[in-house]
Amino acid sequence: MPPATRRLTADPDTVERDLVKLVLTVVELLRQLMERQALHRVDVGDLTEEQEERVGLTLMLLDDRMRELCARYDLRVEDLNLDLGPLGTLLPSHR
Repeated sequence: MPPATRRLTADPDTVERDLVKLVLTVVELLRQLMERQALHRVDVGDLTEEQEERVGLTLMLLDDRMRELCARYDLRVEDLNLDLGPLGTLLPSHR
């Protein structure tokens, strides 16, 4: 079907789950970026021990919350990795 004639098909039964999936994908992308930034700051010695502890705990809690939300909507974290076609996937698959 040519792109100009495609229509959005929103299934009322899955619209909430699809919206949650999109929001969780954005949150997961931001979580991974924050994690990489935190690791970089630890590597260069830019954080105190207390800050390292706080950042580590925060990232662990966020990861737990993400898994809880995924479970509530019958999603896996892997389901959040959007396929961007020739660009590959949105999220790295190192988890």
